[in-house]
Amino acid sequence: MTNTSAVATASPRAKSQWPEIRTIGTGDILDALEAGIRDFKTAPKYGLFFGFVFAAGGWIIMLLLTQYDLPFLAYPLATGFALVAPFAASGLYDVSRKLELGQPLDWPGVLGAIRSTSIKELAWMAVVSVFSLIIWMDIAAFLFFAFMGFGGGDSGNLVQSILTTPAGWMFLAIGNVIGAFLAAIVFSYSAVSFPMLFDREVDFVTAMVTSVKSVLQNPRAMFFWAATIGILLLISLASLFIGLIVIMPVLGHTTWHVYRKVVGASPTPAA
Repeated sequence: MTNTSAVATASPRAKSQWPEIRTIGTGDILDALEAGIRDFKTAPKYGLFFGFVFAAGGWIIMLLLTQYDLPFLAYPLATGFALVAPFAASGLYDVSRKLELGQPLDWPGVLGAIRSTSIKELAWMAVVSVFSLIIWMDIAAFLFFAFMGFGGGDSGNLVQSILTTPAGWMFLAIGNVIGAFLAAIVFSYSAVSFPMLFDREVDFVTAMVTSVKSVLQNPRAMFFWAATIGILLLISLASLFIGLIVIMPVLGHTTWHVYRKVVGASPTPAA
């Protein structure tokens, strides 16, 4: 009798964790991008703060790779930087949500946004993202040594060796194909999972499954969104991370609005 009662009590909670997944189009992604730009313009100081943190992180990483003579890891680490960025964007989700609800913004609230949510579940998602980044770095290092040899990491002629030799071309071609495949996997489980964990009282597995289902249900729109992210991050990379100062906060705000468009309204917000 007690067990039946417990199941009955838990059932509504379990059902509430699986939200409605809406079907969207590329127009909805453009609308979300427009809303993300609007949020950035409305509260620029918060976006610029997080953008500068992202850019500074990229500069520090490149400096450390140069310091320890590991320039061959610069490109894969720069491209893999986006794998862990959604976790750090939680403060931007808070800004977008408060603007959406007409609530006041302040630094303590924005910087403490993660602590007011399911920190344990967000932390597990961060672990998954970091693990994905480590796998990508291991693969990139293995491919580099396989095609360029253990003596190919000299920073003086590294770029020339990669761009002007058959081995370098193979390294770039195979590395980018494998990187794109891994990025697609990471995107599928993280497209809406981080803002969902910020917005709802759910576990990280539920958030990941919902994200994958959202991508599978909206392949064209989500491919367009992933391509948009990739193009904007390439622009940031080409600008030596300076572009991240604006691009990353815009992407963070837009991610919130993409989540809002794909996933139904939250019955039990996390904060």
